[in-house]
Amino acid sequence: MPANILMRADHTDQTDENLAIRISPLQALWQNGAVRKTGILLALLVIWQVYAVRLDNQLLFPTLTDTLSALWRSIGDGTLLARIAASLKVLLIGYGVGVALASVLTIIAINTRLGTDLLETLTATFNPLPAIALLPLALIWFGLGIGSLVFVLVHSVLWAVALNTHSGFRSVSQTLRMVGQNYGLRGLRYVFRILVPAAFPTILTGLKIGWAFAWRTLIAAELVFGVSSGQGGLGWYIFENRNVLDIPAVFAGLLTVIVIGLVVENLIFRTIERHTIQKWGVQN
Repeated sequence: MPANILMRADHTDQTDENLAIRISPLQALWQNGAVRKTGILLALLVIWQVYAVRLDNQLLFPTLTDTLSALWRSIGDGTLLARIAASLKVLLIGYGVGVALASVLTIIAINTRLGTDLLETLTATFNPLPAIALLPLALIWFGLGIGSLVFVLVHSVLWAVALNTHSGFRSVSQTLRMVGQNYGLRGLRYVFRILVPAAFPTILTGLKIGWAFAWRTLIAAELVFGVSSGQGGLGWYIFENRNVLDIPAVFAGLLTVIVIGLVVENLIFRTIERHTIQKWGVQN
C-alpha cells in the first residue's frame, strides 16, 4: 500500500480519536434524555422556591420546602396514602372498563361497515362532550358512590382510545392485511396477530391520552363530588385542605397528582413501549 494512503488512514484514525477525546463525561451524560428532563424538573423546583421566598405569602404561594413538609406530614399520618389508594382504585376500574368497551367497539368497527358507522357516529356525538359535564347526571343515575365516578371516567377514556385504535387499524398496510388473510387468519386471531402489532404505536398513544383524560377528570370530579362511599380521593384531599386554608397541603396534593402522572408516563408506558413497539421494530 502506498505510503501516502497509509499516512491518510493514520491521520483519519487520529482525528477520530481526537473527536472521541473531546467529548467530556459531562457532555456524554447530557446526551441522556432522562438526565436532561431531570435537570429541567430540578430547575423548575428551584424557580418555585426562589419565587415563593421572594413573594413571602404562604396563603398565595407556599415555598417548596413548606410543601414538602406538608407532604411528608400527610404521608406520615397515612392521610395522603389513603387518598391516593382511593383515587387509584376508582381510576383503575374506570380506565379498565373504558379500554374494554373501546376494544369491543373497535373490533366491531374494523370487521363490519355498520360497526364503523356506529363508532364514527358515537365518537362524533359524545367525544366533544366534557366528561365532568356528565357528573350531575351520573349522580342522579348512580347515586353517591363509586359508580358515578366510574361513569364519567369511562366516558373520558372510551372515545380517545377507540378513535386512536380505529385509526391505527385503518392505517395498517394492505400488504400486511393480505399476509394475514393468506395465512387463514380471521376474526379475533386476525385482529390480535396482524392489526394490533402493526397499529400498536397509535393504540399506545390512545391509551396515554385516555389515561391523561381519566386522571384529570377523576381529580376534577372528586373536587366537585367529594367523598365516595365514606372515603375521598386526592381531589377531596385538595378540597378539604383548601377549606381550612392549609395551602401547603393543597400544593402537596397537586404535587402528588403531578408525580403520579410522571411515574405512569415515564415508567409504565415507557416500559410497555420498550417491550412492544421497539422490540417489534415498529418504531425507531
